[in-house]
Formats: sequence, C-alpha cells, structure tokens
Amino acid sequence: MNTIQKFFGHLSTVTRHRHLVIAHCARAGILWQGLRHDLSKYGKTEFWQGVRFFDGTHSPTEDERRTLGYSLAWMHHKGRNRHHWEYWTDYSVTEKRYVPMPMPRRFMAEMLCDRIAASKIYNGAAYTDAAPLDYLMRGKMHDAMHPETRRTLERFLTQLRDEGEAAMFASLRAWVKEKP
Repeated sequence: MNTIQKFFGHLSTVTRHRHLVIAHCARAGILWQGLRHDLSKYGKTEFWQGVRFFDGTHSPTEDERRTLGYSLAWMHHKGRNRHHWEYWTDYSVTEKRYVPMPMPRRFMAEMLCDRIAASKIYNGAAYTDAAPLDYLMRGKMHDAMHPETRRTLERFLTQLRDEGEAAMFASLRAWVKEKP
C-alpha cells in the first residue's frame, strides 16, 4: 500500500469510527462528548503515526509498538482523552506507585461507545454484539483497570451481548444521569 492509500485509508477509518462514536454517544445521552471524541487523532503526532502504520485491519498503534517497542501515538492519545481508563491513573502516596482510579460516569460511557464503534469498524460485516466483550476478555489490559471500571465495562458489554444495543444504550443513558 502506498503512502497516498495509507493516508486516505487512515483518514477514512478514523472518521468513520468517530462518526459511529458520535451516534453512540447521542444514544447514551452524552452528545457533546461524542462531538469532541478523538479530535487528537487528527493532530500531527497521532495522525502521521497512524498513516505510517496503517493497514486497515487493526489499530496502527499495534504495529507501531511492534516496530518501535512503544507507540508514540498511543501515549499522546491516552494522555489527552479522558475516555481511556489509562488516563485515569495517578500516583498513590500510600502505595508509592501509580494506580488506576475509578472513571467518572460520562467518560466511562464514552469509553463504552468508543469500544463498540471500534469493534464495528474493525470487524466489519463479522461484527456481533458479543464482539466488544470478547475483545475485552481476550486482552490482558483489563487486569490493570480500576476494579470498579472493569466491573462497569463488563456489565454494559454483557448487557449488549445478551440484550442488544437498544437495551444497553437505554441502561447506559439512565446510569449516566444517576447520581454516583
């Protein structure tokens, strides 16, 4: 794939993903967050690394990590986007190390919208409502999440798998509006 194809392929993938997240955020009652979702992906640091490692089948950050040993785009992204659980880590003075913090509800809801949209984009016609939960459970990243964040994520993704989008988004919208 040449650079022009990678440029337009990456631009298209990011934009289709973002538009799906906007639609999902509207259903979750957090439209404003959806409109601001992943704008950093269009900036110099994230966009050009995405073009460089784009192949259209998975996130370019995976190949960037394999090639460089780290992902500059991901480190930039997670540090600026509060819908990633990795953003919610801080130094614990009692434990003397970095630890995960619970995520505020509106960012947790955006993370759910983001994960569902990413599953739809990367799985294409093979997408099922079980795909986002399957992806979470296959990975090891969830082991480092705050336990409350993990439980909430699993709860809504399980509901998506078992009851479908309409039920899950209705529950998510109500949950976001509840007082914590």
